[in-house]
Amino acid sequence: MSALEQSTLDPVVAPIEENNRAQISLDAELLATELQKHTQRIFPPVAQKAIRRFSSAEAASFLGIHEGYLRQLAVDGKAPLPEVQPNGKRTFSVEEINAVREFLDSNQSNRRYIPHRTAGEKLQVISVINFKGGSAKTTTAAHLSQYLALRGYRVLAIDLDPQASLSTLFGQQPELDVLPNETLYGALRYDSQRTSIEEIIRATYLPGLHFIPGNLELMEFETTTPVAKEVRTFFLRITEALQPVEAEYDVVVMDCPPNLGYLTMAALSAATSLLVTVHPQMLDVLSMAQFLKMVGDTVNLFGNRRPDYDWLRYLITRHEPNDGPQNQMVTWMRSLFEHRVLQNPVLKSTAIADSGLTKQTLYEVDRTKFTKSTYDRALESLDLVNGEIEANIRRAWGRQ
Repeated sequence: MSALEQSTLDPVVAPIEENNRAQISLDAELLATELQKHTQRIFPPVAQKAIRRFSSAEAASFLGIHEGYLRQLAVDGKAPLPEVQPNGKRTFSVEEINAVREFLDSNQSNRRYIPHRTAGEKLQVISVINFKGGSAKTTTAAHLSQYLALRGYRVLAIDLDPQASLSTLFGQQPELDVLPNETLYGALRYDSQRTSIEEIIRATYLPGLHFIPGNLELMEFETTTPVAKEVRTFFLRITEALQPVEAEYDVVVMDCPPNLGYLTMAALSAATSLLVTVHPQMLDVLSMAQFLKMVGDTVNLFGNRRPDYDWLRYLITRHEPNDGPQNQMVTWMRSLFEHRVLQNPVLKSTAIADSGLTKQTLYEVDRTKFTKSTYDRALESLDLVNGEIEANIRRAWGRQ
């Protein structure tokens, strides 16, 4: 039995309460308890999440070189020797990939291999947004953050959603591992307990990727903002919170709540670029139309305090190429939005869905748990999408 099969949640009989208002709290406690048990089965208290090793082809792709050149570097002693797996495949750890990147960057005068931004290249803050749940917003934010870190960028991922799904994907239990004042709300609040953002940023198991978790505490920003003295400039709150650490990162990726509350509005104000995830179904697109109208009205309220966005892109998610109505919707959106729709969609895949059962991304999960073609197809889809987004980041910096 595979790890994914073993992770299936066992059915539990819920206690019955005649009072439905009391039942809500009872169900919440029951669900939290059972999910905690599930998490401990997958990742016991002594376990830590880790990023997997990457094949020679994957390592070369992250470095931007040919696989044969990477092998030659290892043979010549200029790069770490890959580890040979029982099946004969050669693999590299993230640390080894980074060591090769540093060697190449220091020994190649005509090309940069460490892609950190330089003077004059502003911090890219990407808000991943959608009004409707189920658009793969969190999955997109997680894979994008990890991809950019694997490509050598310094990345800060921020979970702004009180539901904290991104935190869960990154191995955090929001109700247990995230204490008061440890979400971004700690750096946004209006009272004397406000803390600096440096104190809430966490390192992750992936070098180059830092993270700010979320939980229900983020809802406090929605309730305290309307009565705060600074309510007129609440939308500058995230921008101001990021300033002390701005020089330490190249890209910030924010997973926004599926609504247009104060947090999302502050994220829209702080963003340099917007990534809108879209599931190509009529009801989802109708919902997005309303969301975009509200976003447009909100952004106009910022006035001259908010410069224009470097780029705005729509990302088709959970796409099924053999679904006729979906293809019609995608074609229609491309005719409307033209280049603003990313050329590559994220395909609907059992590999992405099943890896979520164990709270993992495709960059973490063991590829042997899936049919090779299924896994490779899903990963290629994600890499193509993330590569397009990286190209938009580089263009915003004026790079080729």
